[in-house]
Amino acid sequence: MSNSNSSDLKSTAIMEQMKIHLGTDAGKELTKKIGLVYQINVSPKKIGIDEESYVVDLKKGEVTKGPYEGKPDATFSFKDDDFVKVATGKMNPQMAFMRGAMRIKGSLSAAQKFTPDIFPKPSKL
Repeated sequence: MSNSNSSDLKSTAIMEQMKIHLGTDAGKELTKKIGLVYQINVSPKKIGIDEESYVVDLKKGEVTKGPYEGKPDATFSFKDDDFVKVATGKMNPQMAFMRGAMRIKGSLSAAQKFTPDIFPKPSKL
């Protein structure tokens, strides 16, 4: 079991930026517009192995580490590199899904609102 405070995943930096983003006016607009809870599972090399979970709560406007208590509207599973590509707009979520780079559980209508637009535009990582 890895130390829960430190993470080697590149996705962690995106989640940290997302936390800050949700506190801004743009982030608050997003929360109003989407109003859904997403759980994102990110694995270093292979989906489902050693994954770290994050909850992007677009009802409350917060990002937390660890699985969601209850049932998220949709759950996504990625490899770290693929999540970074999707979150930064380098890979289309539909394409990621079709290639098997992203797995979805839960509501497909909720999943369709999960787009790179919900993430802050990356500053240089």
